[in-house]
Amino acid sequence: MRVLVTGGAGFIGSHVCERFLERGAEVVALDCFDPMYPREFKESNLSEVRKSGGRFALVEGDIRDEAVLARLSDGPPFDRIIHLAARAGVRQSIDDPEGYLDVNLNGTLKMLEFARRTGAGGFVFASSSSVYGDQAQVPFTESDRVDMPVSPYAATKKAGENLCFTYQHLYQFPVTCLRFFTVYGPRQRPEMAIHKFARLIRDGQEIPVFGYGKLARDYTFVKDLVAGIEGACETMTGYHVYNLGNAHPASLMELIESVEKAMGAQARLKMMPEQPGDVHVTFASIDRAREELKFEPKVSLAEGIAAFVRW
Repeated sequence: MRVLVTGGAGFIGSHVCERFLERGAEVVALDCFDPMYPREFKESNLSEVRKSGGRFALVEGDIRDEAVLARLSDGPPFDRIIHLAARAGVRQSIDDPEGYLDVNLNGTLKMLEFARRTGAGGFVFASSSSVYGDQAQVPFTESDRVDMPVSPYAATKKAGENLCFTYQHLYQFPVTCLRFFTVYGPRQRPEMAIHKFARLIRDGQEIPVFGYGKLARDYTFVKDLVAGIEGACETMTGYHVYNLGNAHPASLMELIESVEKAMGAQARLKMMPEQPGDVHVTFASIDRAREELKFEPKVSLAEGIAAFVRW
């Protein structure tokens, strides 16, 4: 199998590259090393996959750059394109909606066109639980309405799903959209909550607790998520949407307590109101993924936080 992973040097992407290399696949990672966080983080993410020799290649470039995509056209078509590259983060998208729209929507369009032109065997799109908006009915199911996003980031992910449907309908190559629910674990980006909390606890600084600790998230360990991506790549037909979550939401205070326990240290808390774009709860129904992708999360929040802290 020949696999292209966009955002392949990132937190999730590097784990995906490792897993497919373990399966014996030929893996090409495309990453632009966006300066959202220091380059050395992504270089470190790739330390293991670089040991795979000729079965791994890194192409540095932007998903919107036609010259870069032309270089990727050399060689046989990709059996799977796993499109993870995106501008991430709800709050940051409020400050830069134009940038998020360009990368997340125009970039996805470029990758779908690349898949069409090159005859890719299947396209996997990384969507987000944020498409569900701030709805009260839980758990979230794939048949729920998702036309009321509450941040530019969420809007770009829903629009990306729409583009994926259009391309599958017009050109008939398999497309699967995966709605990720708050992914965490080793290599997590430094601005994400768990990484930030652990750093603040270590340094004896206050943790900002937005929503006064009442917000709840469905935290998904990265290796469980990768297993879901793997399952999606194995069962591609037509157009499908799946939730990939842990199906066990935890409040922000429960999360902080797990980090405290894993670190053996107490956090200093600063209670704060909700931020614009926040939703009150995310909670994945994974019945469809269980049945069709054989997806079954195995790592509890306590186990996953301990693994992150060890990293």
